[in-house]
Amino acid sequence: MTNLTELLNYRYGNDKFNPDIPWSDTLATLLSHRSIRAYLPDALPPGTLEVLIAAAQSASTSSNLQTWSVVAVEDGNRKEELSKLANNQAHIRQSPLFLVWLADLARLTNIAESRGLPHEGLDYLEMFLMAAIDAALAAQNAVVAAESLGLGTVYIGALRNKPQEVAQILNLPPHVVAVFGLCVGYADPVVKIAIKPRLPQSVVLHREIYNLAEQEQGILEYNQIMENFYNSQHMNIPGDWSEHSSKRVASAESLSGRHRLKEILNNLGFELG
Repeated sequence: MTNLTELLNYRYGNDKFNPDIPWSDTLATLLSHRSIRAYLPDALPPGTLEVLIAAAQSASTSSNLQTWSVVAVEDGNRKEELSKLANNQAHIRQSPLFLVWLADLARLTNIAESRGLPHEGLDYLEMFLMAAIDAALAAQNAVVAAESLGLGTVYIGALRNKPQEVAQILNLPPHVVAVFGLCVGYADPVVKIAIKPRLPQSVVLHREIYNLAEQEQGILEYNQIMENFYNSQHMNIPGDWSEHSSKRVASAESLSGRHRLKEILNNLGFELG
């Protein structure tokens, strides 16, 4: 089994990280994470879905409101439809299980209305943000659980390109929106995926106060690390990480339709006051 130091070196793309820190199997799972985009057709063992959801429900949730839900999609035709809405990503079709994580304010709306109680607070941006955060926390717990069982995963943010169409396919009521998808399955061993390096801790870790100026050197180093990674993985990505990332936020068009998200959320019943 790969040891902690090796995993840390993979995660940061260099051999400078040799800390004397605690070690556990959970850390090994977390540090080994890779985004898997090629899956075997093998079905998941019985009970896998249920234990992943139990892990998801063990995540923290603001005020215990539990403002998220998930739709488990296993039907091939439905996965095909969702794949088309998410830039035709083949791994959505390949994975035996596709989980669509939802920001869900319909449940609380229905509970309040069934008791004749007001629910004006649900119409504010805070509640949508809470629901999206709740969904993300729950999903990440499910990812860790899945990977601890030897499964692979990858998040699909492209569902937000066509949220109204996704809502129609999944029969979502007002006040519910898909925030992202998640493929779950056994990774195809023929496709070799390396652990992708992340930004140095000097860039993301601030002690006591935030410091933007001190990030520059770490970003320069990371640009080179990622250029080496792209080449080693035969990824046709022009420029370095800074250039690639800047292109992703260069204009409204760069957001693949998500610049209309506020308008679409309004159409789906979220007031966002």
